[in-house]
Amino acid sequence: MKTPITIFWFRRDLRLEDNAGLYHALNNVTPVLALFIFDKNILDKLSEDDARVTFIFQTIESLKKELQQYGSDLLVKYGTPEKIWPQILKDYKVEEVYTNHDYEPYARERDDNLAEFLTSEEIAFRTFKDQVIFEKDEILKGDKTPYTVFTPYYKQWQAKLDDFYFKAYPTKKYFKNLFQTEHLVLPSLKEMGFKASSQEFPKINYKNKLDDYAEQRDFPAMESTTRIGLHLRFGTVSIRKAVKDAVEAKSNVWLSELAWREFYMMILWHFPYAAYDSFKKQYDKIKWRNNETEFKAWCEGNTGYPIVDAGMRQLNETGFMHNRVRMVVASFLSKHLLIDWRWGENYFAEKLLDYEMASNVGGWQWAAGSGNDAAPYFRVFNPELQTKRFDPKFEYIKKWVPEYGTKKYAQPIVEHTFARERVLKVFKEALS
Repeated sequence: MKTPITIFWFRRDLRLEDNAGLYHALNNVTPVLALFIFDKNILDKLSEDDARVTFIFQTIESLKKELQQYGSDLLVKYGTPEKIWPQILKDYKVEEVYTNHDYEPYARERDDNLAEFLTSEEIAFRTFKDQVIFEKDEILKGDKTPYTVFTPYYKQWQAKLDDFYFKAYPTKKYFKNLFQTEHLVLPSLKEMGFKASSQEFPKINYKNKLDDYAEQRDFPAMESTTRIGLHLRFGTVSIRKAVKDAVEAKSNVWLSELAWREFYMMILWHFPYAAYDSFKKQYDKIKWRNNETEFKAWCEGNTGYPIVDAGMRQLNETGFMHNRVRMVVASFLSKHLLIDWRWGENYFAEKLLDYEMASNVGGWQWAAGSGNDAAPYFRVFNPELQTKRFDPKFEYIKKWVPEYGTKKYAQPIVEHTFARERVLKVFKEALS
């Protein structure tokens, strides 16, 4: 006779502490077995040396060890959810399934399909808010429509925020309700078609950055940003903890950065078309040049614009790019080179360790002018002025572009004034 169990499905919440869905599952009557699926629908699109898969794999190994200390384990499967779930229901007597919300288009479709399947099997499917403080319809305008401009959204976000919203879920109290099981097999990276990456991953160590964050965050040569994006992306840190730390440190600028992340998630939820098309639909009329040679030079960091090249080389080598520089390189691609913002967004999606669809799409559309609350189309970042302001001693540039200042360094692939006049003309024609 099989023991009835509840399954908690880990996705973008890879931690035991302060996990909303896990907390609710553990408060149930039936013992809880934790599950993680290496989803082929996602993995099949990635290269074999994608460092993010190594990060997830290492995190899963840690979660298994933690759960084993409590006499339980993590059930890890490799395949597509639609094939794996029927198999799980054959292997276990599942009464309920718990998980946390995900807001991306693929995740919404996957969860809708699972809910339908589980309902047909008379199994309850319960999902919870975990990766944001406020979601979906929790911050709306007076007429109950979503905000599309950040500043008024953030005013309401701040007004609504109190310590109730960043109180941690005390999961540890209920670990006695974990399903007791023998050690379960973990499929290897090799079996899944991946190679282990030697990429270094940032640690969760941001508190010492918060005091000077507002003054130093725009200077790419300084190690002054929190590097927490990867951990928020995969839920190895709780957003409630991050917000609590920001409030306690009185780091209002960092708090607003955390709110920007939620703003873009809310936009993606209400306007899912904006993941692939311009939020402002008239921007889809722009006649992009899409020169492949110039795109390659941009990808490789050989544009002859040192701050752009430094950013792209940092990205290619480390999987990270400083946020100020992300704006500069995005503006350069879409405005100076007149290359479709989607090309750049896709490249970032491949390379960024902290890739987050909502924020990445939002940031790219902001730079191109096509997004909600975007920089106006006639704002064209001048890379030289950005360098003077944010890397005046060329420390960042010299670190990533050592040949800068020598004859070996590339000539600019386009002249700034010419590029600015060209983009204004093309955008004006499309938008008039």
